[in-house]
Amino acid sequence: MTSAVVDAGLLIEGHASLWGMADLNGDVVARGAFATSLAKGGVGAVKMLHQHEGRAPVGVWDEVREDEVGLFVRGRIFDWSPEARFARALSRAGAMDGLSIGFRSVRARREGRLRVLVEVDLWEVSLVTFPMLPGARFRCAAG
Repeated sequence: MTSAVVDAGLLIEGHASLWGMADLNGDVVARGAFATSLAKGGVGAVKMLHQHEGRAPVGVWDEVREDEVGLFVRGRIFDWSPEARFARALSRAGAMDGLSIGFRSVRARREGRLRVLVEVDLWEVSLVTFPMLPGARFRCAAG
C-alpha cells in the first residue's frame, strides 16, 4: 500500500484592490470594475503569480470576488516549484504581504491626474513585496 502526502497549500486572503483608492501610478478602480471579467472567466481565469512573473504560477485562487471594500481574494500557495516554495516561505515569515493586479483596461475615464478604471479584464493577482496600491495586502489565514 502506498501513501501520498497531499500539500493543502498555505492559505492566504486579502484585498488585491480597494474601491476609490488611488495607487502610486494614479489609477483608481471604480466599484464593479471586475464584475464582467469575473462573470466571463470565473476564479479559474485569474492566476496567482509571484511578482507578476508569468512563467511559473505559485498557487491558485479559490475565491476572487468583489465585496464592499474592493477585490477580495482567497487562495493557496503551493510547494510545486522553487518559485512557489520561495513565495510561500516569504509569505509565512511575513516578509511579503502585498498584492498587485495584472489586467487590461477595458473602459476608463480621466479625472484630473487620475485614471478611473471603470471596467477591467483581470488576468492575475500577484504576491508582491511592494504593491502599487499600498493598502492591497494579504495575510496568512487559518484553514
